[in-house]
Amino acid sequence: MRPFHIYSARDLRNLSGEIIREAETGHLGLITKHGKPSLLTIPFDETVLALGLHRSLAVRLFSSGELTMAQAARLADMPIERFIALLGEAGIDSVEYLPEEIGTELQHALCELSSPMPAL
Repeated sequence: MRPFHIYSARDLRNLSGEIIREAETGHLGLITKHGKPSLLTIPFDETVLALGLHRSLAVRLFSSGELTMAQAARLADMPIERFIALLGEAGIDSVEYLPEEIGTELQHALCELSSPMPAL
């Protein structure tokens, strides 16, 4: 995960080329003025064109770990289930497991499948 870059207004003046290159390579940035957020840099790419700005931003912030699933879904203005589908369409995993966690998760899933269904 790459951190969300924060630049001052002075940085914008002095490092504009670097800030533009960072945005072009897919990294978000925040420009502050007197320590308060003023501008957001976001790559203008196929994702923005396909999904729109708020959904594109939600996908990027979720995939970079800046937002939780619920926060990103709220930003995208969609139910979590639909946001998970959107992540899948964008080729982004909605859940990441460490290798040592996968076995435990599979055991839990198998137990769920083998347990009898409750009577209605």
